[in-house]
Amino acid sequence: MDPVFALRQIAYYKDRSRHDPRRVMAYRNAADIIEKLDDATRQRHGQANSWQSLPGIGPKTATVIDQAWSGREPDLLVELRSAAEDLGGGEVRAALRGDLHLHSNWSDGSAPIDEMMATAAALGHEYCALTDHSPRLTVANGLSPERLRRQLAVIDELREKLAPMRILTGIEVDILEDGSLDQEPELLERLDIVVASVHSKLSMDSAAMTRRMIRAVSHGHTDVLGHCTGRLVSGNRGIRPESTFDAEAVFSACRDHGTAVEINSRPERRG
Repeated sequence: MDPVFALRQIAYYKDRSRHDPRRVMAYRNAADIIEKLDDATRQRHGQANSWQSLPGIGPKTATVIDQAWSGREPDLLVELRSAAEDLGGGEVRAALRGDLHLHSNWSDGSAPIDEMMATAAALGHEYCALTDHSPRLTVANGLSPERLRRQLAVIDELREKLAPMRILTGIEVDILEDGSLDQEPELLERLDIVVASVHSKLSMDSAAMTRRMIRAVSHGHTDVLGHCTGRLVSGNRGIRPESTFDAEAVFSACRDHGTAVEINSRPERRG
């Protein structure tokens, strides 16, 4: 079995089960390390079982690599696959044509852009938008204007490779406390889709939050209001109550300005 494939499959199942992102990245990084080795170097390490001597390869990833190199399916992959829950909703998932809210490992996602988009294409998606975070959300490694410009160049290269699936440029931009958007207007103008979300001061009073959100959804660059309740109902980040705001006023502003409202179905949010 190809060790690179095995490592990425393990990362996939760990990510799907919402394991610690750092542990997911350990397997993705190990896959990248092995993929870059030439055949002779792989052969040498395989015969000596010296994978752990490579920087970035730990005992757990080395075990996976050795088992795959030996021609067997790694024990960890077998365990994760057998424990994976049925995702359900097969009929609905089959009807999905794309995804407009995705994070890569450029911000707080765990998958590289090319791997994520190739997977989307394999699933039959017709389009996907990359919407990594904006600068102020440092905890999520938000993209500075310079990094976002570099990302746009990466997407340009991928578009031809993965056609006919459409890769859309985008951002999940922070709605700042005054309702303004956390990215340069010139960059927002270049993007195919702008998801605007509140990530800070979630417990501010209802009137202030309402003004904040109305200003954001009324912005000419905003296409989608993201996870408007801000709540968390499960997961390793704990439980968080929903923000309070005048829903009728905010959603009326969305209607008036042609801004969509996201129904966030991520298990720990559900709203």
